[in-house]
Amino acid sequence: MGSNTLGKAATLDELLNTCIEMFDDKGNPCSSHLPRTFLLMHRWYLPSTELAGKLLSTYPFTKDADGENCNEFRLKICYFMRYWILEFPAEFNLDLGLIRLTEEFQEVASQLGYEDHIHLIDISSIPSYDWMRRVTQRKKISKKGKACLLFDHLEPIELAEHLTFLEHKSFRRISFTDYQSYVIHGCLENNPTLERSIALFNGISKWVQLMVLSKPTPQQRAEVITKFINVAQKLLQLQNFNTLMAVVGGLSHSSISRLKETHSHLSSEVTKDWNEMTELVSSNGNYCNYRKTFADCVGFKIPILGVHLKDLIAVHVIFPDWIDENKVNIVKMQQLSITLSELVSLQTASHHLEPNLDLINLLTLSLDLYHTEDDIYKLSLVLEPRNSKSPTSPTTPNKPVVPLEWASGVIPKPDPTVINKHIRKLVDSVFRNYDHDHDGYISQEDFESIAANFPFLDSFCVLDKDQDGLISKEEMMAYFLRAKSQFQCKMGPGFIHNFQEMTYLKPTFCEHCAGFLWGIIKQGYKCKDCGANCHKQCRDLLVLACRKFSRGTSVGSNHGSLPSSPSLPPVQDEVFEFPSVAAEHQDLDGRAITLVTGSSRKISVRLQRSQFYGKAGKNKGFAKWENEKPSMQADVELEAEAPQDIQDHNGRETLPETQESEVS
Repeated sequence: MGSNTLGKAATLDELLNTCIEMFDDKGNPCSSHLPRTFLLMHRWYLPSTELAGKLLSTYPFTKDADGENCNEFRLKICYFMRYWILEFPAEFNLDLGLIRLTEEFQEVASQLGYEDHIHLIDISSIPSYDWMRRVTQRKKISKKGKACLLFDHLEPIELAEHLTFLEHKSFRRISFTDYQSYVIHGCLENNPTLERSIALFNGISKWVQLMVLSKPTPQQRAEVITKFINVAQKLLQLQNFNTLMAVVGGLSHSSISRLKETHSHLSSEVTKDWNEMTELVSSNGNYCNYRKTFADCVGFKIPILGVHLKDLIAVHVIFPDWIDENKVNIVKMQQLSITLSELVSLQTASHHLEPNLDLINLLTLSLDLYHTEDDIYKLSLVLEPRNSKSPTSPTTPNKPVVPLEWASGVIPKPDPTVINKHIRKLVDSVFRNYDHDHDGYISQEDFESIAANFPFLDSFCVLDKDQDGLISKEEMMAYFLRAKSQFQCKMGPGFIHNFQEMTYLKPTFCEHCAGFLWGIIKQGYKCKDCGANCHKQCRDLLVLACRKFSRGTSVGSNHGSLPSSPSLPPVQDEVFEFPSVAAEHQDLDGRAITLVTGSSRKISVRLQRSQFYGKAGKNKGFAKWENEKPSMQADVELEAEAPQDIQDHNGRETLPETQESEVS
């Protein structure tokens, strides 16, 4: 009797009796598949103490067909208990309720005179699994310089071995109930063991980034990247795929992938090795390259935990736990057990690593980082400011994917109500800004201005449904509503600006209303991704695509995949740019503004439109200090063009010093 006889669903009692009947008179199951699957998965449906209680209540009252005590079935119950103890010994060491019921079981067997049964369910020789309960809580202590010291003095293979030791130590602590809790609830609440494992993963990724950014020159940073790529190769040899993913994720993070000058120092051989690593852990084909490589590995190996957790979530979402209210869905139970059984069995695999415990302690402290991603990215910007002339990074993937977000659970679909509301707000903003004659229509000429800021828009004739040469508000609403299935992937992200309050030390204008950002400090808000500036009250009204997305997706079609933020356009903070305003609406000639800086100095800014052969030219500005000494006064011509690179005394190209400060 097996799962085939039970069909696709069965009650818990039917499953339990079927498993017990599968043991022969020598205590061997005719097939270990169903008993092991049921014992592994029973906690999905009922606590272990309840299952043990069912066995205990059945044991003394077992009868045969003639109403006599059935010693054979009692023996099979004990064989089933022994199988449970041998296959999952940790449960009988950590679950106090299960220990108590097992001892009670032995007492009942003794009272009935079955001494041989007592020995079958003896748990006194089970080793201690108390280490699985403990989750290390470390203090935030100063460790400046230790991380660099450790990195500089370890060879790639030594570093890979010590990282693997830490990874396995964390991985083997995760219990069945930890996996179950995450899959069912989709979060890490009350799940400290799994949370610690994920913290280690993210800690390694951040540590990789900080090690690269700790070096002052591009050549030195390239050497660190090269070493980490060698570490990744050693991790692959050790079959530690989870740490391999963390290292590749760290090197692919936007704070590192944007370092164009650093990447220009990498050799072609290193770049080739890097591409192989990223292709291995690519999400293409549902991580098909990783799955094939992982399946071919034998012995000790550590999986990419996020990939397998997503597999469990997919099965859990697709199949119900119960059929007809009280019957276990056997198909789901078997599907879940395939992944869970592999994860549990890998935790018991032995390794041959011989780590230095002093180095392990130092490495553990180094990985407990308390830096935010913003902190790391700011450090990256300090080392290599944005520069549009930098070469393309060979380690920047063309299709950014973020493997570090695997622990965020199932991402809900966008709310249609919210999208419709956003569309209405968007259309109103478009007509408020581009319907210059306020007649409720957008002409083709006006549309050209809109298209410059809306790269995803179709052509004019597509929006103009009635082909009258004008786009009404209703036509634009209908267009966006038809395209709302693509709203999240095309338009939604492109309009989500990452605004932060800023203090500007130079004249700056609002991208929405073209008004001046007045004040001494915190005059407005700046998008950290695309550089758009606006008033506080204009943030929600700004109709301008965040250009980091449109530029970041224009390179190639290779979908090989590890993490990187979308490419960031160069933010030309040094340029005094004037908003593009039609001449008939505003006359810039001769207009001047006097600003008071943070000191006693005053700056006078005069706006002027230049003329070239009778045609309107570029907007220019002339600035000078009002209360400076005469010898030091000089008009500074500011033009709405990209700044020229400046060479320092070593001949290196640099950008002018930034003209604004960020206010946290």
